[in-house]
Amino acid sequence: MRAIVCRAYGPPKDLVVADAPEPKPGPGQVLIDVHAAGVNFPDVLLVQGLYQVKPPLPFSPGVEVAGVVAAVGEGVSEPHVGERVAAGVMGGFAERAVASAATTIVLPERVDVVTAAGMILTYGTAYHALADRAALKPGEWLYVSGAGGGVGTAAVDLAKAFGAHVVASTSSDAKREAAKRAGADVVLDAGASDLVDAVKAASGGGVHVAIDNVGGEQFDVALRAARRDARLLVVGFAGGTIPQIPANRILLKELNVLGVYWGDWAARNPAHNRTNFNAMFELIREGKLHPHVAATYAFEDTPQAIADLMERRVVGKGVVRIHQK
Repeated sequence: MRAIVCRAYGPPKDLVVADAPEPKPGPGQVLIDVHAAGVNFPDVLLVQGLYQVKPPLPFSPGVEVAGVVAAVGEGVSEPHVGERVAAGVMGGFAERAVASAATTIVLPERVDVVTAAGMILTYGTAYHALADRAALKPGEWLYVSGAGGGVGTAAVDLAKAFGAHVVASTSSDAKREAAKRAGADVVLDAGASDLVDAVKAASGGGVHVAIDNVGGEQFDVALRAARRDARLLVVGFAGGTIPQIPANRILLKELNVLGVYWGDWAARNPAHNRTNFNAMFELIREGKLHPHVAATYAFEDTPQAIADLMERRVVGKGVVRIHQK
């Protein structure tokens, strides 16, 4: 089969299209004919050897796919061969990939494979953060940093579906337009010197919940713009700097700082994760949730897709189409 192969850690341009051994589903696994694969920040880190998981070289990046079940391993009763599915994987930028049957999501007819391939990590993370960790309520104010990226736009979209108000910040005009399109009530310039005051003013004195996928100074903005007893969600550090949290601010405002590691949680709680996705699919059916794919790429252009994400040239979610022979 064809696969995007990383032979040595380095920039995305060093990735190659090559023949690779076809994976076999082991016990509890399914083999998926991959029709589309999402592009995510872990891919940027994986190919540089900077991710917390380091597959042995050579390997294929790609952590989320959608397609059709081609075969199942021992002990798998569902999903069934021929069903359309989406799943988190390792090695998704390939014509076939294996996934845990327990964490594989069966797709309803109304959700196409390109949309699904762009939902697994971003919407899975955002839903778990907002619903399970923070219990975001209708009428509450949410602050979203990095709101033009995949997790950011998913968080905005979901918060509006939950009946919350959203103040978002991001770094460019194009990304601010993406945040507005996702439904943010107020969109601010992430580089503004008065950003904390602007977030407080927009939210009536401070936000109830903040979700940060950027780290660095943006987490400090969330910390200072939070009202008393707020919930702060730590999702990632796309800006490259892990923030040092001043404990005195947590104490004085009685803040709740909540870590969000969706991939590990979903692996330990597959039934709950399926319930979350079924709830999102129902919101899509009702017209309340609107997942958006900002850019699609041909299979051969996967290195460019990862580079575009690394250099922040893509606004929103990128997906690679993988045409089956």
